[in-house]
Amino acid sequence: MAFEITDELLNHLSELISSNNDNAITSLFEEVHFADIAEVLEELDFEDAIFIIKLLDSEKTSEILTELDENIREKILENLSEKEIAEEVAEMDSDDAADIIGELSEERQERVINAIQDDELAADIKELLSYKDDSAGSLMAKELVKVYETWTVAGCMRRIRGQAKDVTRVHSIYVVDKEDKLVGRLSLKDLIIAKSDQKIADISKSKVDAVNVNEDDEEVAKIMAKYDLEAIPVVDDNNVLVGRITIDDIVDVLKEEAEKDYQMAAGLTQDVDSDDSILDLTKARLPWLFLGLLGGVGAFLIMGLFENTFSENAVLFFFTPLIAAMAGNVGVQSSAIIVQGLANDDVKGSINSRLIKEMLLAALNGVILALFLFVFVWAYEGKINTALAISTSLVIVIIVAGLIGTFVPLFLNKRGVDPAIATGPFITTSNDIFGILIYFMIAKTILGI
Repeated sequence: MAFEITDELLNHLSELISSNNDNAITSLFEEVHFADIAEVLEELDFEDAIFIIKLLDSEKTSEILTELDENIREKILENLSEKEIAEEVAEMDSDDAADIIGELSEERQERVINAIQDDELAADIKELLSYKDDSAGSLMAKELVKVYETWTVAGCMRRIRGQAKDVTRVHSIYVVDKEDKLVGRLSLKDLIIAKSDQKIADISKSKVDAVNVNEDDEEVAKIMAKYDLEAIPVVDDNNVLVGRITIDDIVDVLKEEAEKDYQMAAGLTQDVDSDDSILDLTKARLPWLFLGLLGGVGAFLIMGLFENTFSENAVLFFFTPLIAAMAGNVGVQSSAIIVQGLANDDVKGSINSRLIKEMLLAALNGVILALFLFVFVWAYEGKINTALAISTSLVIVIIVAGLIGTFVPLFLNKRGVDPAIATGPFITTSNDIFGILIYFMIAKTILGI
């Protein structure tokens, strides 16, 4: 049964904290998963959350800290001493420890690392913090199981027992040469069924997927998704094995990227949460809102150029919102499909072939919609030329919007710019302006006004 946070549970917990009933609180959380405890802490008053963090043992609270919302975790870390933080990260895998310490100021980072009693862990954290953000090095953990190709199976079994105790999950055993260069991998099954006097080089597989320590984290995610990998080794420029990346780290990358793309598509220029300050939220929203304002001013100026067309055929004015809306919708649909394909690495071939396909698709959709609109306008207005002008404009506008929605994200991707920016107000605003301009130019031409 899934763990459920109820008002009764929170009230009961608050009463236990008020009465300093430490034993009851410890017993309450004894069988509760650390991810569920993190959710409970996010619902409590901050002081109560700090109390529980300091009460529970570091083995459990270290896991809880990794699951907490970043803003809450930041506040909790501010209320813990360097020694207390060092005790927490000492129970974590090196990658999680580096992530936690990386959220601190540089001064506190140094003090916390100096307070860690495990010198090897401290050195690993320093190394991980030295890698560029969004790189494979910043994602990897140092804990792994590696064996040398010259070892025998018997000797290997003895040595990996000591290594495995520091690794949460053993997905693969990596084989290295005497210079620690990655030369292969070894499955647990092959190791178990092999004869004790066999050499590791004889039973290992030389083909092993690996990523460079400087590889972009999104590229790592694509590789792991393509080959259905639960873990992947990380090597430096000399092919020396330096760490491994596991699937849980990649899930976090995909989640963060999806959130960033969603916010960009919604017209937010930076990563924000609903709990951020009004000033931060304003900074994130205002640039795209200003772009929308400029688009509206541009549409106003365009409509002003066709004032005579309006005055002689007022019905055109009432269909302006429809044309603008269809242009924006088609553009967003086209760009969303392309952006999704780029994210999944499914977009292949030349830009021209994509544009031709989108043009044909937009033309088909446009003709179907325009036939319906033609009949409606003709029946409503009784003028075949007006119906022809509006419906023809709709077809052309849809085709142009589809082409813009396809070309822009492909162009941005080629230039190294996140194409997700093309699925939001940028596409909507540009297509609104082009749509209105095309609409009145075609209407003026057909109606001869």
